[in-house]
Amino acid sequence: MPLIRRIPKRGFNNKAFGTTYLPVNLTSLNLFEEGAVVDAAALKAAGIAKGTSDGVKILGTGELTKKLTVRASAFSAAAKAAIEKLGGTAEVVS
Repeated sequence: MPLIRRIPKRGFNNKAFGTTYLPVNLTSLNLFEEGAVVDAAALKAAGIAKGTSDGVKILGTGELTKKLTVRASAFSAAAKAAIEKLGGTAEVVS
């Protein structure tokens, strides 16, 4: 067996330095009252965003029916457009 095949293969991996978001769909935001401020703490208190991560990302799946102020780490383009279409605001929080 050649030496190069006997030596264990190890290398660098960027997974430890990546950013992970908890995904939340627009339909889940209908749980909150009209005009409410929705942030990561409110989503976790409501049981929508479960687990540990670097932040919350709002995805555009579903339909939003209420005007909300949403503060999250990231938004999809469709989610941001849907929130602003109803007169709400989408604020990016670091």
